[in-house]
Amino acid sequence: MNASSIARGLGSATRTRTPHEAGGRAIEGAARWGLATRGVLYLLIGVLALRIAFGERGEQADRGGALQVLAQQPFGAALVWAAGVGLVCMALWRLSEAVFGAAGPDGRTARKRLAGAARAVFYGVVAYSVLSFAAGEKDSGSSDRQSQDVTARVLDLPYGRWLVAIGGTAVAVAGVWIAVRALRRGFRKHLKTGAMSPRTRRTVEALGVCGGVARGAVFTVAGGFALSAALRYDPDKAKGIDDTLRTFAGTAAGPWLLVAVALGLALFGVFSVAMARWRRV
Repeated sequence: MNASSIARGLGSATRTRTPHEAGGRAIEGAARWGLATRGVLYLLIGVLALRIAFGERGEQADRGGALQVLAQQPFGAALVWAAGVGLVCMALWRLSEAVFGAAGPDGRTARKRLAGAARAVFYGVVAYSVLSFAAGEKDSGSSDRQSQDVTARVLDLPYGRWLVAIGGTAVAVAGVWIAVRALRRGFRKHLKTGAMSPRTRRTVEALGVCGGVARGAVFTVAGGFALSAALRYDPDKAKGIDDTLRTFAGTAAGPWLLVAVALGLALFGVFSVAMARWRRV
C-alpha cells in the first residue's frame, strides 16, 4: 500500500459528515427509538388485556394502563418521559416522510407524503398525551375518557355528527387496511431482509401478520363505536382501546376472543421492537 492510498483511507475515516448525512442519522435514530417505544407500549397493553381476559378487572388495557405500569417500575418517571420523547421522535420521523419523502422507490409520491403527514399528526397527539401524563396529568393517558371527551366536543360543533361519522369511518377503514396489509405482508418491503437469517425473517413475518391483524381488528371495532356515537348522537357510545378490548370478551366467543386479540397486540409490540432493529429508514 502506497502513501497516497493510506492518505485516502485516513481522509475517508476522518471525513466530517455533511449536514445532510447528519440529519439522516438523526432521523434514523428518531425512527428506531419511536418504533421501540411503540413496541413496549403495545406489549404492555397486550399483557394488561390478557389479565382482563383472565379476570383481573382493575387495570386499563390501553396507553394509560401501560404508562401506569412503567411508572411503577424503578426509575418509573424517567421511563415515562423516555416513552414520551420516543413518541415525539416517531412523530418527527413521520413528519420528515411528509416533507422529504419516505424510504423506497415510491417514497416521494403524494400518497406516501399524505400518509406520513397523517401519521405525524396521530403520533403527535399521542406524544402530547404521554408527556402530559409524565408531567402529572394522570387522566391524560386514558383512551376511553379521551375518546368520549373529544366525541362530545365534536358533536357540539356545526355538522358535528357528520364529522364524528367521517372520523369513525376513517378509523374503521384504516383498521381493515392495517389487517389486510399485514395478511399480505406489506411490511416486508421495509425490512432489511438481507441482514436477517431465514429463521429470523420467518419469525418477524409471523409476528407482523399476527400482530397487524389484531391491531387492525381493534382499530376497526373502535371506529365502529365512533360511528355508532354519531348515529345515536351519544358520545358515551365512543370507546377507547380499553373499552373496545373489553367488548371482545362480551361476544359469543367469550374471553377467548379477547385472549387472541391480546396475544396479537403483544406480538405486535415484539414486531415493532424488531422493526426498530431491521426496518429500512
